[in-house]
Amino acid sequence: MRRAFAHDAVVTLAPGGDERAPGAAITAALCGHWEHEPPCPLAPHHTAAAPGDGGELRLRVLFASAPDDEAEVRRRIDAALAAGGLGATHWEFGGSRPGAVGADEAARAARLSG
Repeated sequence: MRRAFAHDAVVTLAPGGDERAPGAAITAALCGHWEHEPPCPLAPHHTAAAPGDGGELRLRVLFASAPDDEAEVRRRIDAALAAGGLGATHWEFGGSRPGAVGADEAARAARLSG
């Protein structure tokens, strides 16, 4: 049975970088490619990006996985971000941490856990 989890990360985009690229890198790490037919094989997920100061981009990844797969999903997310880029977009990985699924995310988390 899948359970919903949250993962928060920060990257600093190089000037002119595409804010969608870190999310695409995460999807590629979890699913093999950023364009794929559903379902996601390891962990259905949703990535939101919010710009911060100085090119900083705050990423919020909601994902659903078997509890035994949680650590692997987080490892893949961090590895994708630590790689520092995708295509022409480059970034510096500023770190990550587990997050708590908020009440305002409950409906999306339930759909992902489906």
